[in-house]
This record gives sequence, structure tokens and C-alpha cells, in this order.
Amino acid sequence: MRTSRLLTTSAGLAAALALAACSNTTPATPSAAAGSSGSPAASSGSSGAAPIAGASSTETASVSAFQGGHKGGDLKLLATTAGGTIDPQINYTLQYWQLYRAVYDGLMSFKAVAGQPSFEVTPDLATADPVVTNGGKTYTFTLRKGITFSNGHVLDTADVVASYQRIFKVSSPTAGSFYNGIIGATACLKTPKTCTLAGGVVADAAKNTITINLTAPDPEFLFKVSVPHAAITPVGTPTTDAGTKPLPSSGPYMITAYNPGGNGQLVMKRNPHFVQWSAVAQPAGYPDTITESFGQTVDNEVTQIENGQADWLFDPPPTGRLNELGTKYASQIHVNTLTAMYYLPMNVNIPPFNSLKARQAVNWAIDRNAVVKLYGGTNLAAPVCTVLPPGFPGHVDSCLYTKGGGNTWSAPDLAKAKQLVQQSGTAGQAVTVVVGNDPVGASIGEYVQSVLNSIGYKAKVQKLSGNIQFTYIQNTKNKVQISLSQWYQDYPAAADFLAVLFSCASFHPGSDSSVNIAGYCDKPNEALLASALKTEQTLGLDAALPTWAKMDQHVMTDAVTAPLFTPKLVDLTAKRVGNYTFSKQFYLLLDQLWVK
Repeated sequence: MRTSRLLTTSAGLAAALALAACSNTTPATPSAAAGSSGSPAASSGSSGAAPIAGASSTETASVSAFQGGHKGGDLKLLATTAGGTIDPQINYTLQYWQLYRAVYDGLMSFKAVAGQPSFEVTPDLATADPVVTNGGKTYTFTLRKGITFSNGHVLDTADVVASYQRIFKVSSPTAGSFYNGIIGATACLKTPKTCTLAGGVVADAAKNTITINLTAPDPEFLFKVSVPHAAITPVGTPTTDAGTKPLPSSGPYMITAYNPGGNGQLVMKRNPHFVQWSAVAQPAGYPDTITESFGQTVDNEVTQIENGQADWLFDPPPTGRLNELGTKYASQIHVNTLTAMYYLPMNVNIPPFNSLKARQAVNWAIDRNAVVKLYGGTNLAAPVCTVLPPGFPGHVDSCLYTKGGGNTWSAPDLAKAKQLVQQSGTAGQAVTVVVGNDPVGASIGEYVQSVLNSIGYKAKVQKLSGNIQFTYIQNTKNKVQISLSQWYQDYPAAADFLAVLFSCASFHPGSDSSVNIAGYCDKPNEALLASALKTEQTLGLDAALPTWAKMDQHVMTDAVTAPLFTPKLVDLTAKRVGNYTFSKQFYLLLDQLWVK
């Protein structure tokens, strides 16, 4: 998923060191969920299929008993800007996925717990793990009874069918990469408005079951039905982007108001119909209301947290204030390592980056250590040379574009970069770098501009509000040549980076939902992708990891993007806040915070 969480000023290393020293949070190093390492699916009906990732029929994760004495109060959140549409099947930002976790439900969900178990999935609106048959191509879920949406509608099988059709009708960003394996999806992708998924998502109202039929086994399927794009909403929900109009929800909270304007707010209140059915899938929340307010500077947000006027800020604290926070507010700081990358996707379909040598030149020229300093220093980020983050399934240490060679980043090679620009025939061309208008996004953009100018281009920077930058750089109509973006895992599998960001299925010309920002649709790359997916289907996720590593190398050989660094996340909470719980999947579980 995409996130706009950026540090907001240039960093001093001493401040970062002070922050790291005060951290009381164990860094989260990602790995595949327990079920992805050969553990069998819960159902005995899965004979002949590869192991299913993440399947877990029992609530083995550590779940604390609800502390009724802490129930109540108003949780006050801050963010400099809103995160775009409120539609859970379209929005692709951490900012709102973090909130959706307590608002919407899927057939399955990631466990609402801390640590490694948070990468495992568990039954949510389903009563148990699905029965898997037909060689791993058929999943049958039994729905829970008595679940009522915030508008009073009682969940039934028709809601699930309509919700899966809606994924395609609203052109969800992952319709073509997560859900394209459902029977009928091909037709839905061609003509979304008439999508039926006939034969693909089948309801049996009498048995209260939903059967999903795939064209081929997909060991990652339970991950995919557990993210917000597969949220279930009532039948009759409009099949257009909800925009600022909240949709009915089944979780402990409902969104009651959303104004993404300059000084707007997103307001969540308790769903009056919610009754907890699974503490590990969808636990009851503690605050009575959760309000996220927009429009202030990050400096002002930090001051409000310090003064007890607000409880948490979505935006990481300015690095210029880290020393202050690390010395005076150490108990309120939490640092976690993330499975993410910041990167520069380059449009392979328009000049100058339709030239391989031009793209390679950028990779050779960027000083990743310099970019790390702009983000906050080595205690808050680490330079990278590959798409898959270190420690992530499929990652292999490699660095194709570092001076002197080697498997890790050392230094840029400007001489080689200048030579490649000349050889490409693109020297002197105009290039616009599109970034967010936050201070760090702007500073990285200005740095990239200076690098491009130094190797022979005529570069400028276009700074856009974080509320629109991500959709803007996806749409080919805007002719974006190079941009700054970020990617955070949707779930712990290599496909979530490589298939989502660099496959033909994720490239939708003329659409705001085209997360293959580079527009990269390459036959050899597609062959590697198909091979990796086929291996997953027949042998399981682990067996496909070498092929995913080859695909990572292929993308980097084609220099489709310039990976910059992997970040760490800094959370600042108010003194009154308790029960800080960090999920590797959704990060801070906001609804589990105590403010009373």
C-alpha cells in the first residue's frame, strides 16, 4: 500500500541517535506468516494444492482480555492532509487502511495483535477457515449469523457477492492483480460496469455459504481477501467511488463524517449494532469516538501532543525536534522498522526514460546515502538497491548500481551516469520530478532535480499536495516522467511488491488507479511472474522465492525504478495514551489505545 508518512525536516544525526536510544519498541523484521512456510491449510479438503499462506483456524495469537475500565473517551488524531477518497475498495493508503481495520471486515482478516502473528490471517465474517477443494481452486466460506451493519442491514450472502463485484465496478487498484484469478474476473476487467463474476463468487443463501472459484490455485488468496479492498459492504452500496460519503460498516466503528479540506476532519463513532464475535479478528475498541483532524503543520501537531491537546499524529515528528522528544518525552516515543521502500519510478513509455540507458543513468547517479540523510539519518532509514526490502521473503542482497560493485550500496558513479545519458541521446531534455509538497518530499525532489541537472538534463520539480500526488503520478494522462513514491506491504509475500508494482495487470492507462507507475509491461518480466506464481500454486510460497529474486533482479536490470531506502516509523503519543500495540500488518492499532 501507499503511505504519505514522511519525516518533515532535514535531520541531525545526534537527534536521531537520541530518539533511537529512547525507543522502547522492538523493531519489526518481516517474514512470511506462519502458514507460508509449509503449514497446511485448516481444511482437509485442500488435498493436491500448495500450502495456503496465513491460514489459521485457532486463535493462537496473544489477545489481552478487554479492560472495561479503559473504555470510553475521545481519541484525537492529527494529520497534515487527508488521505483521499474514503472508499475502502479504492483507497490505497496506510493513513486510511490503519483506520479501516476497525471499521470494515472481510471474510478473513489479519490478526489484530502485536508482533509476528499480526501477519497471519484469521476468520472474520467467516465462521472458520474456508474449505479448500478442487486442487486449491475452490474456497467455500460459511458466514457468521447475526452481524449487523451500521445502517441496520443484517449481513447475508448477497452482500458478499455484491462486494466482490464492486471491486471491479469501482476499478479498485488491485482488481487486476489481487482478484484477477477469480472466475469471471477477465470479463469484469474488460467491462467493469457489467461485472457479475458469474461462476466465480457463488452464494448459497440456504447454507449461508460463499464459494469462490479461481482459475488456478493461489496460495496468497487468503491474504488478498483479508485487506480492505475486499471489505464487505451491504448490497445496494453505490458502485462508484464513494468520495467523501462514508459507506456502511460492520466493525466496532463507523465513519460518520469526512471533510478532507484544509481544516477538515474524519470522524468515527461506535457502530451501535456491533457485538464482538472474535477478539483476534475484530476486537471491541476502547475510545467512544476517534477523530482525525487535518490542516496543521507537523510542528504544531507535535506541540499539541506535548501539551496533551491531541493523542497521536499520523505524520512522523520533524527530525529537528527529535532531540527534544528523545530527552523530554522518551516514554511517548515508539520506533519500528518497516517492510517498505521509497523509490523513484520512471515512466518507461515517454522520453527520456523510455531509454534504458537513461534509467540506468539515474540509478548510477543517485547518492542513496544523501537521500537517507534527508529522511533523518541512518537510525531512521537504510539505503537499498532492490525492490524487495531486506528481510522480506524473496530478498537477495544485490546492488547493480553502486561504484566499485558489490551486494550493498556504497557510492554513486556520476561519471558513468553522464556517459550513459550521452549514449542514450537524451541529454538536454526537460524532466519534471513530481513529489509531495511536504518538506522531506520537497527536499528529496530538489535533490533529484540537482542530480538530473548534473548528468545532463534540464530538470524542475513539481510539488503537489499529499492528498492528490499519489493518484496524479499514476495517471498516464499527466505524462509524469519521474516521481517520488513509497510502497508498504499489503501482506507478507514478494508478489505484493513485484506483481503489484511492475506487472502488466497493474498498468491501467488513463486511470488514477494504476499502481504500476512506471507503466512497465515487459514480456520476459511477465514470464518470470508467471513462473513464480505457477511455482507458488504447485509447490508453495517458499519454493517460488528464488524466482521472485530473479524477477527483482530483472526489474533492476531494466532500471524501471531507483529504490532509495527502507524507513523506520516513529510514533509519538500523548502522555495519557496507553496500550500501544504495533501490528506489523496495519501498524499502530488505533482503536486499541486507551485514553481513559
